[in-house]
Amino acid sequence: MVKHRVLFKLKEFSSEKEKALKISEIKSRLEALINLVPPLKKINVGININPKEEFDICLETEHDTLDDLNAYAVHPEHVAVGAIVREVLESRACVDYEF
Repeated sequence: MVKHRVLFKLKEFSSEKEKALKISEIKSRLEALINLVPPLKKINVGININPKEEFDICLETEHDTLDDLNAYAVHPEHVAVGAIVREVLESRACVDYEF
């Protein structure tokens, strides 16, 4: 099994309400991928509650193999959500590992 963990730091927003709405949209769109992308076995999207930390969103997915993770990465539904994230993305960190 392969776990994919991604941390997202978003750009500045004009208000906290605007940021919260965008984060909610991203979370919903990512979580919907479980029903749209067959190589995706599990997904969890967490929203940072600690204002002292740098990143805003944590994405965790599970896949049977690295090939499945790669198929998920290029799946059109995932690519579409990625485009939404990139519009507001400042930085990203990722790690993929076997467990």
